[in-house]
Amino acid sequence: METTEKVVEAYVRYIKAWATIPNIKCPGQYEIDLLAIDPVTLERYHIESGVSISGGFSQLTTKSFSTDTLKIRERQAEQRRTLGYFVERKFGSPDVVSVLAKYGFKSGEYKKVVVSWGWTDEAAKGAASCGVILWDFRELMREIAHASMDRRTYFTDDTMRTIQLFAKA
Repeated sequence: METTEKVVEAYVRYIKAWATIPNIKCPGQYEIDLLAIDPVTLERYHIESGVSISGGFSQLTTKSFSTDTLKIRERQAEQRRTLGYFVERKFGSPDVVSVLAKYGFKSGEYKKVVVSWGWTDEAAKGAASCGVILWDFRELMREIAHASMDRRTYFTDDTMRTIQLFAKA
């Protein structure tokens, strides 16, 4: 599990107070980053993280996505920062959809979330038209830090504890 995925899971688990299942392997070398369920409303979430701080590839874009281009090593980073990558590969792959169904996630009955280090205006519009919710990773970090400052909770989760200590420092 990548560090950013751990932060997103910590946010969902400790700030949102949702139940989570991370890193679900799917056939065809696919993986679901995070499934979450709000125990109060029973809303379900399929959450994918695509966080990059690399200047050229930090924002989510609407540049064209191609599975063939994804196979080219020099073009992978750019492809993974496209809305199409998430819509087609991370949310829409038949292998992913079949595994989601095994967990009770039926088409149209759960929310799709992409966590990114910002996005273009076009990506925001495109995401909305595809039914994808965008979360800004920087905002999640701020919420965790703010909650850490307001609470006296001792987190045993390494990710939350590290962010809490950093916020208090």
